[in-house]
Amino acid sequence: MTKDFPVVCVGGSAGGLDAYMRLLRNLPDDMGVAIVIVNHLRTVATHLHEILPCCTKMPVELISDKLLIRPNHVFIIPEKRDLHVQDGEFRLEPISKPRGWPDVITVFLKSLTQNWDGKLIAVIVSGFDGDGAAALCGIKEVGGITIAQKLDTAAQPDMPESAIASGCIDYVLSPEDIAQQIIKIAKAE
Repeated sequence: MTKDFPVVCVGGSAGGLDAYMRLLRNLPDDMGVAIVIVNHLRTVATHLHEILPCCTKMPVELISDKLLIRPNHVFIIPEKRDLHVQDGEFRLEPISKPRGWPDVITVFLKSLTQNWDGKLIAVIVSGFDGDGAAALCGIKEVGGITIAQKLDTAAQPDMPESAIASGCIDYVLSPEDIAQQIIKIAKAE
């Protein structure tokens, strides 16, 4: 099983559902990338794996421990978990920051930079706080691409704003344009 296809991490929180739906509706189901949606939820169970199949033909799966990362799939982080990558599989750990704003997006992006051979694309969409921003420069250091949702298209612009403030964002785009950029990057592989 190859472990060198692109992984797209889409990190979001409050208002993220709109961005995830708009993004998935504009992505083909056969472009050879794995989409990992890291929505930070501390206590509420996620329903994204039940909602998002309406927006894509790709299988949408709730991540379980040791699940194989596969292209042309959409993977959803479960609540109250940190997500890591090891040997081409997802690894779930108890959330390392149970109080305050979680940093699950940052944790996952850092794990990807250390443990994934393929191209990395980090996308930060609508949400409160600045989760993900701390890992964006690391994504760029390993040759990855970083994208923030355009602030006027985000219900909660804090997360994309923090991402832009990191100084390590390549593109600032609407969800539809983010989809087009991912397609271009996937084709260039």
